[in-house]
Amino acid sequence: MLPEWVTQKCPEISAVHREAALARQAQLTKPAGALGRLEQLAVELAGLQATEQPRAARVPIIVFAGDHGIVAQGVSAYPQGVTIAMMANFASGGAAISVLARELGSNLEVVDAGTLAQEAIAGVVTDKPRQGTRDFSVEAALTPTELAFAFEAGQRAVARAAAGRPDLLIFGEMGIGNTTTSAAIAASLLGISAEEIAGSGTGVDAAGRAHKAGVIDAAIARHGVAGALPEQILCAVGGLEIAAICGAIIAAAQARIPVLIDGFIVSVAALAAVRLNPSCHSFLLPSHQSAEQGHRLVLRALNVQPLISLDLRLGEGSGAAIALPLVRLACSLHNGMATFAQANVPDRPA
Repeated sequence: MLPEWVTQKCPEISAVHREAALARQAQLTKPAGALGRLEQLAVELAGLQATEQPRAARVPIIVFAGDHGIVAQGVSAYPQGVTIAMMANFASGGAAISVLARELGSNLEVVDAGTLAQEAIAGVVTDKPRQGTRDFSVEAALTPTELAFAFEAGQRAVARAAAGRPDLLIFGEMGIGNTTTSAAIAASLLGISAEEIAGSGTGVDAAGRAHKAGVIDAAIARHGVAGALPEQILCAVGGLEIAAICGAIIAAAQARIPVLIDGFIVSVAALAAVRLNPSCHSFLLPSHQSAEQGHRLVLRALNVQPLISLDLRLGEGSGAAIALPLVRLACSLHNGMATFAQANVPDRPA
């Protein structure tokens, strides 16, 4: 169903570089462990990047956009036309992620992985098998061929970014209705009810959230995908931008490029990626815990701890972008601090 490359093993963490980073941290002019998670982050990056000097300078951001047929069931507070309008806003520099990318010095690429747009948008890469998914409350969202195309669109985006020798990658998403799709994927993968994981998304009220959960539970039952294989779940209730991110995560890990994971939707794509290819897990660096109800459950399933929690629920890759300066500081501290010997500072007694 999916291309063979999807399950090919990702590189191992470099134990030599990880141990060297641990040894360096022990010699820096600070009490052991005084920089907490920043120390762990630098050590982790050293092993992932197979280097003595972990880096987070070159970090492209790729936003994948897609539309969702499930919007016909009244699950979103916003009309579907917002997806296309926001793609143009990303490309013209007016969106939150556009501002963040400029401030961070990050290249921003926008990929139409499956929106309803019938014509190309200036500044947007079009790479989609169809215009939007089908309404998964009445039929499968995607065919196996469409799903495979979306995975390869993600791989192609990573290949474009890899030409610039990135230190990390950030993936974002845009698509009205995609919190419903993500909740359906997560509920199916985790074998839980939609009530446990479906949040307010773009701002639906309590009644709207209950309706969303009901639509999801009915669809999961209709397709019989609770606890099914990830590719079966993605075909039944998936989204094109989510599938593209899933493929991009695996492709990045296979190229030894760590991924700073964004919020709920990208984390769901990451969970599907790990279920398909467990060896990509090491390359996932969680950025934040969002305000979306199910994000905590997905992070727990991934067994990762986010760097920050700011009650964000914007998407677009914005949470990962906001966390990036912490990653950069972790690298700078690791690489730039003096050791006790270099600074002629007495170390603690042996």
